[in-house]
Order: sequence, then C-alpha cells, then structure tokens
Amino acid sequence: MAPAPLKAPDFAAADAFVWHVEPDRLEPVTRVSRVALDLLIGVDRSRDTLLANTVQFARGLPANNALLWGARGMGKSSLVKAVHAEVRRQGLPLKIVELQREDLPSVARLLNLLRDSDASFVLFCDDLSFGHDDQHYKSLKAVLDGGIEGRPENVVFYATSNRRHLMPRDMIENERSSGINPSEAVEEKVSLSDRFGLWLGFHPCTQDDYLDMIHGYCAAHGVEVDEAELRAEAIEWQATRGSRSGRVAWQFFTDLAGRKGVSL
Repeated sequence: MAPAPLKAPDFAAADAFVWHVEPDRLEPVTRVSRVALDLLIGVDRSRDTLLANTVQFARGLPANNALLWGARGMGKSSLVKAVHAEVRRQGLPLKIVELQREDLPSVARLLNLLRDSDASFVLFCDDLSFGHDDQHYKSLKAVLDGGIEGRPENVVFYATSNRRHLMPRDMIENERSSGINPSEAVEEKVSLSDRFGLWLGFHPCTQDDYLDMIHGYCAAHGVEVDEAELRAEAIEWQATRGSRSGRVAWQFFTDLAGRKGVSL
C-alpha cells in the first residue's frame, strides 16, 4: 500500500527547518548555528547583494536564485544564515529550509509542501557539487526552473559551492574528450550554474582581513588580550594551518577564548 500523503508541518513553530527523507519530513530547528552579519569581514559586496535580494524576496518582490562560490572557509554558508537572521530582525516573514545534496531527488516532494504554504522560504543547500556519473544535477533543475509548474513564487534557492560550475574541471575535460558530441555534453552540465541569477564570488582573505575578523570576535564576546600578543599568536596559528580564512580565524578565536576562560 502507498504511504499516506505527507502533511505539511506547522510552519509557525520555527523559522528554520531541515528536510529529511525516508520518511519525508521537515524538522523544525529551534536554534540556528550562525554568526552575526556584522562579524562577516571581507565579503561586503556579496553581503550587500545577497541581503538586498533576500529583502526583495521577503517583501514579495521578484528575486533571483543565488550561487555563492569560491574559497573554502570564507563564510559562504555563514552569510546565508546571517542574512536570513537579518531579514527576520527587520520584521519580514521569512523561513529557511536546509536541503542536503544527497536528497536532491526528493526536491519535487519538498516543493509541493512549500508551494501550499503562505510563508516565504529560502531553500538552502550547502556545499553543492557534482562528481562523475552524478545525476543529482538533473533534480536541481526542478528547483531552478520548476518544469511545467514553474518554481513556487514563495521559494528561492541559495546554494554554496567551492566550484563555480559545480563540478570538477577534469569532469568537464573528460566530457569534451570522450563525448559523441562534446560541446553538447559539456553544455548540459556547465549551464547548470547559469541558471542561478546571482553569482557571488568569495576569495581568500588578506592578513589584515584575517586579523580584523579576530578583533571583531574579541569585541563581540568580551575577550581582552594584548594587541601584540594577539597578532603574534594569530599569525602563528594561520601559519601552522597553512591557510588563512574566516574559518581559521574562528578556530583561533575559539582556542583563545578557551584559554582566557570566556564562554561562547
């Protein structure tokens, strides 16, 4: 026997939800793990663009799907969650639903649930990418284009990825070299990212931005430390990690706060 149709959850119960399958369900998230918008340093243009697009959407105006791509650890997913919180702070009704990449084949069922609601939703997929022989990208087209029904007017899709075209370069080159019609094979996959109206690039931060991030965290959480000591330890931390990013800055600050006896 077929299972009973999934009932829509009480969307008034929370501002954030996570989509799960087997069985299908939307689980409310009472406390979202996020960083305040003003603590995101070095991404001013992307921040302002995404915030403006999201405010438009929350007000019932036209808005684009957005792809946040680029350097790892530079706040792509943090920006999506922070923008949602800021829009809510402005008093606009907006909810966010997180969708795992592995669950993309179920997206049509999820959209049917959201379509019937009076609320507006940001559908968020973190770390989106596709590998060899991965057909999940075809399911994504249902979100971006919506097929014959069209994308629900109360849903906009935000995704983060380390890759601008959502797939590795060697996969694209392999299509060119082995396809019967190489240009068509490449075009089908590469054009997927073209379906996002907004492309927001994130690039490795400078040392000054890295230190500004740490200073911002210290000020926000009341951690007092000598400036020379902070600078020396922060630079040593990123040198031992072999990278410099917002994630590394937060990891250093977490260690610093612990040593200073400050709870986060």
